[in-house]
This record gives sequence, structure tokens and C-alpha cells, in this order.
Amino acid sequence: MSRRTDQIGFSQRVRLEWLEQTANLALAGNDKAAVNDALQELLKDKVSVGGQAERGNREKIITILLKTWVRGPSGLESLRIEGLELLKRVPRHGHLAIHWGMVMAVYPFWSGVATQTGRLLRLQGSAAAAHVQRRVREQYGERQTVSRAARRVLRSYLDWGVLQETGTKGIYSAGITLAVEDSRLIAWLTEASLHARANGSAPLKDLIDSPSLFPFRIKPLHAKRLVAASSRLDILRHGLDDDLVMLRIQTTKGGAP
Repeated sequence: MSRRTDQIGFSQRVRLEWLEQTANLALAGNDKAAVNDALQELLKDKVSVGGQAERGNREKIITILLKTWVRGPSGLESLRIEGLELLKRVPRHGHLAIHWGMVMAVYPFWSGVATQTGRLLRLQGSAAAAHVQRRVREQYGERQTVSRAARRVLRSYLDWGVLQETGTKGIYSAGITLAVEDSRLIAWLTEASLHARANGSAPLKDLIDSPSLFPFRIKPLHAKRLVAASSRLDILRHGLDDDLVMLRIQTTKGGAP
């Protein structure tokens, strides 16, 4: 896997309904220019109101939305197309999992912040923003831009309802938890998680129980069912009782990778 997973990219507070609107525009057959125009109209009274900066927050948010559901990195096109198909058939309350998966595949930084947040929630039942930011800086570098981006990702988690405020400022507890039982969606989320990892592989149990998926309660799925649900995943027996899941190398029509 050649994609960089150590870049930030996602540095804005993005609401779930904006991603939903972007996906709906893509499903309606709009091209990138038309989706961009619609998003400019949607956000003109919500973000950077009156701002004249060429790359203000509104433009950065629209870039994130477009990269997630309209035209993303090479290698994620099949994942994006299937994600859009899942949005059409999965009940609305389950869309959160699909947006979460697509964002983490396109922007591994989202997954990195989620991993640290999920670990703290498991360890102590709450997550302090300062502790999450410190751990993220250890991974991405001691830069102010890292702390700022992590803070905005955490605010996005709050907007999405997967975290909630406690009585203490900067301390968050778990919000809604969504059960995921659909085999195809589980396989798709597994693939999205692998794209967020530098090596594109991980033990199946680690993927299903990953703290990066802390808002979800994922039904355990046998490795054979996982591969049957997705042609883009491979399984390698890893030890006596564990399976290593990896992204299948996609080939061209001529047979070359």
C-alpha cells in the first residue's frame, strides 16, 4: 500500500449532515463542479460568513466533503462506490457508520484521533481532549497544527453524537453506540479500516475490536463470511486461532497489478 497515512488533511469541524448531503448529491449523478456549487450554497450562511480568504474554512470543509464522497484518492474508488450503494439500502440511522468508514479511509488522521479517543474511553470511561491531543502529537509530530486539527476532529465527534460533554470542560464521555450486524457493511468497514493503516493488513479480531471504531458495536464475523461479503479482502491464517485480513491487490484487465 503506497498511500501516506501520516498526513493530517482533515483539519476542520465537519457536520454529519454535510457529508450526507454531499453523498446524496453524488448519488443524484451530479459532477464535482455541480456538487461544489451546491455545497457553497449550503454552507454560505454557516461557515466563514463574510470571509474573503481564498482558502478559508468553508473552502477547506468543501474540499474534505468532495474528497470523501465525490472524487477521492486513487485506490479508494471501489470503496466509495460501494459506500454510496450502502447509503441507498442501509436505514438512515446506520449512515453514520458509512460516513465514518469513508472519512477514515480517505483521512487516516480521523482514525488516528478515534483510536486514541477509543482507548481512553475503554481505559477510564472518559476522554480528556488534552490527553487525546498529546497522544496524537506523539504520532503526528509536535506541531500546533496537529493539536488544532485533533481538536476540530473531536468537535466533529461531538457534533455526530458519538461523544458527549461531561460536567468538566474538555472531558468527554461516550455518546451513541450503533450496532452493526449487516455482513456487507461489516466487510466494508473492515476494508475502510485497512485503508487507514499503513500496511493494509491486521488480525481480524484487532479490526473488529479496534478503538478507532469506538462508536460501533460490531457483530463478530467469521473470516470466510467476511471474504464472501467483499471481493477486495483476503484472509491469511495467522497462528492457530487468528486470521490476518488484508487488502486484495487489485489487477487491471491485462492482469498486471
